Amino acid sequence: MMEKEKPELIIWSDRLSCGIKLIDDQHKGLVALVNEMFNHVTGNEKQEYDYFNKVIREVVKYIKIHLATEERLILAAKIPGYARHKKAHVHFILTVIDNINNFESGKRFNLFIFTKFLKDWILSHIALMDKQYFEQIKLLTTEKLTETKCG
Repeated sequence: MMEKEKPELIIWSDRLSCGIKLIDDQHKGLVALVNEMFNHVTGNEKQEYDYFNKVIREVVKYIKIHLATEERLILAAKIPGYARHKKAHVHFILTVIDNINNFESGKRFNLFIFTKFLKDWILSHIALMDKQYFEQIKLLTTEKLTETKCG
């Protein structure tokens, strides 16, 4: 008997691609993490609690590494709007930490709502904000390569 295909909350598409391999690979990793969490939404509080407790530190570590990578690239490219991008990242991290603190202090925690928050943030942040910045970085890189070849 074939195992039933697990549903995906987020399906990777070109709409999410920034065209910079390192960033796209990290974004695909984030999408995979959210889909993995979504597949652990069972409605069973104990199961969801145990699962979340096991994975959340890895998720936060991955998110922090990814956001730092984005910020370094934006700074290095001297793209205007770095402070705005950084502020969006800080707000996101604080919201995630808030959820973790609520979870750890025994407050009611809903894995589905948390996963939906991650999905909404990833889709809006990657598809809109990140794409905008990385399009600029690609343009700058292309211009520099052209100048080097022609100059």
